[in-house]
Amino acid sequence: MPLPTVTRSLSAKLLVLTVLFVLLAEVLIYTPSIARYRLTYLEERLAAAHLAALSVEATPDMMVAMELQNELLAHVGAHAVELIRPDSRVYMLSRSMPPTVDAVFDLRGAMAPRLTADAFMALAQRRDRVIRVIGPSPKDPAFQVDMVMDERPMIQAMIDFSGRILALSVAISLIAAVLVFVSLTRLLVRPMRRLTEGLVAIRRDPDGTPPFQPSARTDEIGVAERELADMQATIRSALRQRERLAALGTAVAKINHDLRAILSTAALLSERLAESADPEVRRVTPRLMASIDRAVELCGQTMTYTRDGLLPLARTAVPLRPLVEEAGTIALAALRPDGERAELRWNNRVPEGLTVRADAPQLSRALVNLGRNAAQAGAGAVTVMVETRPGGGLLLLVADDGPGLPPRARDNLFQPFAGSARAGGVGLGLAIAREVLRAHGGDLRLVESTAAGTVFALELPPGIVVEGAARVGEMPTSESPIPD
Repeated sequence: MPLPTVTRSLSAKLLVLTVLFVLLAEVLIYTPSIARYRLTYLEERLAAAHLAALSVEATPDMMVAMELQNELLAHVGAHAVELIRPDSRVYMLSRSMPPTVDAVFDLRGAMAPRLTADAFMALAQRRDRVIRVIGPSPKDPAFQVDMVMDERPMIQAMIDFSGRILALSVAISLIAAVLVFVSLTRLLVRPMRRLTEGLVAIRRDPDGTPPFQPSARTDEIGVAERELADMQATIRSALRQRERLAALGTAVAKINHDLRAILSTAALLSERLAESADPEVRRVTPRLMASIDRAVELCGQTMTYTRDGLLPLARTAVPLRPLVEEAGTIALAALRPDGERAELRWNNRVPEGLTVRADAPQLSRALVNLGRNAAQAGAGAVTVMVETRPGGGLLLLVADDGPGLPPRARDNLFQPFAGSARAGGVGLGLAIAREVLRAHGGDLRLVESTAAGTVFALELPPGIVVEGAARVGEMPTSESPIPD
């Protein structure tokens, strides 16, 4: 799988996201800024209007010539100004024909939401309005100023301010993006790319790739690098072990072929010994035959286990009761350790009409292995029952009346070549049975093993029942037959 291109890499995404987030932050900053700018602009006009209106007080008759009024109003940028002193005296400047007022804005006690809304409404205006602004004088809050002015110069000033804010925002976002990009590239992107390249190389050539060298970092990236190095070492060890096991399996297969031929010859000779006239020879011949049969069984189980690997399942609708009955028939052919054929009672308590979707040969194989283990351990009866599980699954309980599992067998249960409960056994029966159940999505567990017998549970997953759910519903439900 090729690495992503520059435009689709993590670095490019970080760069774009940083620019977008900085611009978003600037937008959030711009909203109160433009409202504050408009308020400051109007307050400056009110302060200028206050000073202009005071000129009336400097005249002897409290009258200002029209030319001077026009000049003062032009300096203020207003059509009319009215200054109300604390003693209620009013100073007034006005053009001869002031225009009609389109909107009134009272700055006394105006709150931030109102000022923000007025600012954006002003920016959205497409016509030239004349506005009236009322508010306390910034020079002396005891004075009240009432001013009529054109709105367009204020809007143009706000647009210029917005342009400066936009240019500054773009510059800040680019600088921040570059700094974040460089920092994250050095701290995260390059180490992640190195990890990715290491993973890709290991996947392509697990055994031929040079060992991954982790850095001295102590953060999460450093932990990931060390884990990757350990994983590579583990994979290499597993591959080498698999090669050795494959070679060993090939050798075992050849040895097994020759050994089976030798054992077949020994079996033929043993049958001839059974016809001997010597009573002692006839007495030991069954034990000899049993030993040969166990040796053949050992060869067969070993080859089956090493050859199967991951079990491929061919699921079909399988009537469960006939499958259990057939498995019992096969299990009855087992030999006891003393060489005698097992006199085993197979109690099939699975109800009629119960159909499951499973691989019939594999599921039968698991039941046969459990039955043979019970027979070879000395059990006289095996009982197979069905219980429902929460969520719609099934539980096959296989109980025998044998002497129970010895401690050594419990410690190595389900371990191939280590979990046999009898002398000369290889412990593959339970291991294979568990693989079968896990391939179906379930599991095989030991419920109990005492002197009165052993109980194994074959767990089948929810949804495996095809028909017979009503019959299953009539059976007892096991909430937790297996200890967690």
